[in-house]
Amino acid sequence: MNTNRKLPTPEEIEKEFQEFWQKKYGGTVRLTNVSASEPASENQTEEPEPKKTFDLNFDLKPKEIKQYLDRYVIKQDEAKKALAIAVCDHYNHVRECHENPDAADTDYSKQNIVMLGPTGVGKTYLIRHIAKLIGVPFVKADATRFSETGYVGANVDDLIRELVAQADDNLELAQYGIIYLDEADKIATPPNIIGRDVSGRGVQIGLLKLMEETEVDLRGGNDVASQMRAAMEFQRSGKLEKEVINTRHILFIISGAFTGMEKIVKKRMHQSKIGFNAEIASQNDDNARYFESVTPKDFIDFGFEPEFIGRLPVHVVCNELTVDDLFHILKHSEGSIIRQYENAFRAYGVTVLFSENGLRRIAEKAIEQKTGARALMTVCEKALRDYKFELPSTGVNEFVVTEAVIDTPDVELERIIKDADYNRDTVMHEQVRRYESQFHNDHGLQIQFDGEATSVICERAIADGKKVKHICDELLKSYQHGLNLVKQNTGQTTFTFPKEIVENPDQVLEEWIRESYVTKR
Repeated sequence: MNTNRKLPTPEEIEKEFQEFWQKKYGGTVRLTNVSASEPASENQTEEPEPKKTFDLNFDLKPKEIKQYLDRYVIKQDEAKKALAIAVCDHYNHVRECHENPDAADTDYSKQNIVMLGPTGVGKTYLIRHIAKLIGVPFVKADATRFSETGYVGANVDDLIRELVAQADDNLELAQYGIIYLDEADKIATPPNIIGRDVSGRGVQIGLLKLMEETEVDLRGGNDVASQMRAAMEFQRSGKLEKEVINTRHILFIISGAFTGMEKIVKKRMHQSKIGFNAEIASQNDDNARYFESVTPKDFIDFGFEPEFIGRLPVHVVCNELTVDDLFHILKHSEGSIIRQYENAFRAYGVTVLFSENGLRRIAEKAIEQKTGARALMTVCEKALRDYKFELPSTGVNEFVVTEAVIDTPDVELERIIKDADYNRDTVMHEQVRRYESQFHNDHGLQIQFDGEATSVICERAIADGKKVKHICDELLKSYQHGLNLVKQNTGQTTFTFPKEIVENPDQVLEEWIRESYVTKR
């Protein structure tokens, strides 16, 4: 054996890996240099990188977490409560262990979570925002990508390595992260399977080890990048230090639609009800009602290992969304997809306004697709794709997404481009509607200009060269106080404004106030 054989340089190692990768996968995959740093020169002394530390300062309360989630996710109140409590319990215990290592030896069942609910109801969104609020790394993956160790497919240990990557290689921060596994119902083992189920039971067993407590080697045998880093490190220092991460404080959350679970729960709930007084289960029973009654035994009957489901003590149910829910998401959620479209058009110098009936129509079309909130973007993209393409090259700098735009986008686009008066009037009418909404937000009084009044306001704004808001402000400068007097005398909070208010606002308001005192007596 030739002991004087020269070791390859990092560049030669990278070249060998690149040639191997291209030979195996062709030109579709390319590796980049993942060495931690350039090799030190003869006259240069390498300074070790300072160890990254993490100070866990968790002091949130369940109500605070729910209030934060309410800003982004509509409904799902019970799910938010359950998640908030479980997360607080988990991270309060983690903080205690962080401050007092002896606390780790006390008996404690980790609050790992299983979430049930149809697609598009906000399951991933909830967890992502919880991780963001707390400030811990978050990894989301689909269960279907994994297989048992030793078989083709990703290894569940890769989830831990991804968590470290999300933490920018801060191992201490990574050990407090959240791993979210979607489509977990797909790893349930079918009851009639013959032979080894490498993507079902095998994955459950692999996840079970992670959820309990184990140490994961960050230099995975099948992870080419980590092996390259190891080779570079050995080239520089002549030795390798083992890198591991403990999963004790990592919070695991699995979710899925669990289609068919409701039948298992329904059968269990009704099997003892036999005879004339038996309750007949309706085919239209709400699945969520059965999900809320799910037990560990139901999960086992569905195809999960008892040990696996035993490590997921918190069950959270998310309900299917309605048209009203989708409308509320569009209009009020801080994460509403319409913000994205407003920004996209703004980049071209175009202002897009979404009308109430336009938002309602988007929600109605989205509900038909049976994919929850995900369908909102699908509907918007289908209707507004040509608007993004055409309008930036025209003189149109403002338009309204109405019900007609969603139903007949091509017809409305042509009309918006060719008929400037039509588009201007549509925009100004929407501006009146927005003024009404803002008045309600500011003063708690619901006002509405009728059709004739709206048209007169728009005509005056054009004639005077003023914005709609300025015209409305001038008309209603005395109305906040006057309408509050009417409210005190009569309890009335909703007011419809006729054309006469635009023509003689003070006279109309005086008559309303005088009549309110007559009513009061």
